[in-house]
Amino acid sequence: MSETQDLVSLSARMAAAVRALETQRADGLFKDPLAAVLAGKEIIAEIEPKVKEYDKEGKPIIAVRTRFFDDFLILHTEKIQQVVILGAGMDTRAFRLPWKPNTHLYELDRREILEYKNSVLGNTPSECSRYSLGVDITELWADLLLAKGYKLEIPTVWLAEGLLYYLNETEVHQLLRVITQLSISGSWFLADIMNSYLVSQRNEPLAQYFKYECDEPEKFFSIYGWDALVVQAGDEGANFGRFTLKFPPREVYGPHYFFVKALLK
Repeated sequence: MSETQDLVSLSARMAAAVRALETQRADGLFKDPLAAVLAGKEIIAEIEPKVKEYDKEGKPIIAVRTRFFDDFLILHTEKIQQVVILGAGMDTRAFRLPWKPNTHLYELDRREILEYKNSVLGNTPSECSRYSLGVDITELWADLLLAKGYKLEIPTVWLAEGLLYYLNETEVHQLLRVITQLSISGSWFLADIMNSYLVSQRNEPLAQYFKYECDEPEKFFSIYGWDALVVQAGDEGANFGRFTLKFPPREVYGPHYFFVKALLK
């Protein structure tokens, strides 16, 4: 496994640690009872100071990001029958969101990550039909998804949370091509995206591994027929009273961190 893969794998447990700490708060934005066991005590203790620092600075990005996508999924549970989580890592939405019984949720990530996750969770029951696919999403995986029962004839919600900026531009375009081919009108793609300014920064341990940048998400998704609604973290509907740091207006050069909800026309 490469150093990049090691660090990205670690980032999955770090994100779980943030969710575990958020769950401990009386005013937490969500409850994730499985996050602590997935993260492990050592990683929780390691990142707790940084989480407190980010919260004090008004930029609890992972907590707000999690709640933002949770709200969308919960709002649409009546209609959702098929969800695909790309780079799923330690995501526990299969277990903690109020899915309808006929929902099929597919988690895609590298085999070793999902094997660790499944070994920790054991026989914990999910709230939907959950499928784990140990794949590298930069390679061929569509046939494996279809073999697990994925249906081409119904709309899908695709979620790429904390993922795209670890891929290069060619890999992101290839991913969107495959997703579009596997989707019908009425499908959604959810993602968080950094602009070129943020990707160029190197002040965080994982930042040196950021690759993909996008200053105009609406234009990018339109290439593949998706109509994107884009907000910045901290904007109305994307702060939850906690993300008080204000990014500059989009027309101003500087840091921009986007939440994207894109609908296939």
